[in-house]
Amino acid sequence: MKNLALIFVGCIFILAACGNEDSTDKLDEVTFVLDWTPNTNHTGLYVAQAEDFFEEEGLDVEIVMPGEAGADQTVATGKAQFGISAQEAVTEARIQDIPIVSIAAVIQHNTSGFAAPKEKGIISPADFSGKTYGGWGAPVEAAVIDSLMNQEDATVEEVEIINMGNTDFFTAVERDVDFAWIYYGWTGVEAELRGVELNMLYLTDYSEKLDYYTPVITTNETMIEENPETVKAMLSALEKGYQFAIESPNDAADILVEAVPDLDEELVHASQEWLSPKYQDDAARWGIQTEEVWSNYADWMYENNLLDSELDVESAFTNEYLPE
Repeated sequence: MKNLALIFVGCIFILAACGNEDSTDKLDEVTFVLDWTPNTNHTGLYVAQAEDFFEEEGLDVEIVMPGEAGADQTVATGKAQFGISAQEAVTEARIQDIPIVSIAAVIQHNTSGFAAPKEKGIISPADFSGKTYGGWGAPVEAAVIDSLMNQEDATVEEVEIINMGNTDFFTAVERDVDFAWIYYGWTGVEAELRGVELNMLYLTDYSEKLDYYTPVITTNETMIEENPETVKAMLSALEKGYQFAIESPNDAADILVEAVPDLDEELVHASQEWLSPKYQDDAARWGIQTEEVWSNYADWMYENNLLDSELDVESAFTNEYLPE
């Protein structure tokens, strides 16, 4: 009986140890909110999920759409721990004391610009004069258009600006507007597939101050202060995901299509081929951000009366949690 008692006690200790091991291995549940519908800006996220990179880092990640509140507000309030945003949005948020922080650049250089079908005859900012621009109603749009036009002795006052709402680019330029602001890596590539010839005026061709980070990965100040290891784990998994997309764009595109079957498979593959080399581009590693880029764009926004005060650049972004 004494031996049986010892065996029984031993079993209890073993079960207790197993229970402790299970609790230690429990995944950290976090929510990641997108900025828009899924596209190739987000591929690394879906790769990290499909290839178990999140799980390897101890994370159970739920990917959600932004909803009416928007990604920045959702992250700022802690309803999502991480999200997708852009440098201009983070800059505006910081000025308004909204506590979000950019922790990685998804793409190193701004791939956006103003696009118009070739038949519209828009080959330079001066050609915006007398034309109709379709946008989403943000003050930054008129400021950017004006800054480009001013270089050619023209002004945004010569442009009619309307809000396109949810109208897609191709419908809008066929029916309502002459040009719009697009990401070439998605809408520009789609134009190629449709056989629509575009004249594309990239912002980076007109000012280095407009070569800002869009999109970026964000979190909130509370996460950084209270859960820095979770922030590191997220970026470690995402770095693996985006590196996979850099090295294997075709396989990465397959993963995105499988995760989001409603996407146009041909567009996803073509977009991924175009975008994959641009994730890291000329940076030392994926995700890194520089103070110069943040200062340049914040200065431009302040000079163009888009900010009520100057940005505290050091609090707006960090490279601290990127993998070495």
